Amino acid sequence: MTPHAKKPQLVTNPSELRTALAERLGKHPADGASLGLVPTMGALHAGHAALAAAAAAANDVVAATIFVNPLQFGEPADLQRYPRTLEDDVALLGSCGVDIVFAPEVKDVYPGGQPLVTVNAGALGTMFEGAARPGHFDGMLTVVAKLLHLGAPPADAAYRAYFGCKDAQQLILIRRMVHELNFPVEVVGIPTVRDTDGLALSSRNRFLSHADRQSALVLQRALRLLSGRALRREPLDLDSAVALVESAPGVELDYFEVVDPDSLDPLAFNCRQTPFTGEALAIIAARVGPVRLIDNMSLAAG
Repeated sequence: MTPHAKKPQLVTNPSELRTALAERLGKHPADGASLGLVPTMGALHAGHAALAAAAAAANDVVAATIFVNPLQFGEPADLQRYPRTLEDDVALLGSCGVDIVFAPEVKDVYPGGQPLVTVNAGALGTMFEGAARPGHFDGMLTVVAKLLHLGAPPADAAYRAYFGCKDAQQLILIRRMVHELNFPVEVVGIPTVRDTDGLALSSRNRFLSHADRQSALVLQRALRLLSGRALRREPLDLDSAVALVESAPGVELDYFEVVDPDSLDPLAFNCRQTPFTGEALAIIAARVGPVRLIDNMSLAAG
């Protein structure tokens, strides 16, 4: 147990959440209280722990949500297969200093059944991950919007929500939604947490065989190759990085692009022979064995 470890209060419906938040925040000065919210789908790992720990370090009260959102799954089988590990998840969140865990049922989040009104991710939601998973980002933004509302503190408290940078397109879309729809919350991105071998942590990693995992390491090697070239202000030569990924056994590349970190527009002019300048984001997705993996890395000229 860490010095800040707690036994979180587990609540399962919106009214319980509102009561718990009011009680916890009421113990702090009204003009200086702050709330950190950590939305998750459960099956937590060290990457989620980093989100919770960052929220606990910066806020008076921390609430985390655990909800497997059916709107984000295109195939019913994928929804059923998603791991449910509530007891372990609550323990992990408590070890990071989380005060409240909101773990509702589908009927509590969508009381009328399938919602008739949803958030549309627009053109950004049809690119890259959106092309591979049609409708995914509409479902994601819809549930994040609901959770941000359900978990909102009183108006006089500071409000921050924490998301991982590994899901780069998701984070970009959440920031856009919050900015363009005037949500009263600060979105905080936490750097990707990697295992000792460099693989970005994901709940999907558990489905990789040993051989698949070794092959999957090519994703971060290719990203680091581009990062080094960017730092040295060399041409990125994206084609050679793509060839590296495609040479790994059992890896089927979906996309590998260098994009603007705000708009996701491809930056092709910096990917071939032109010396790299400025900043960009390298994003990659590939199927390795039975698992589809994503990763990304910020690029910055030295």
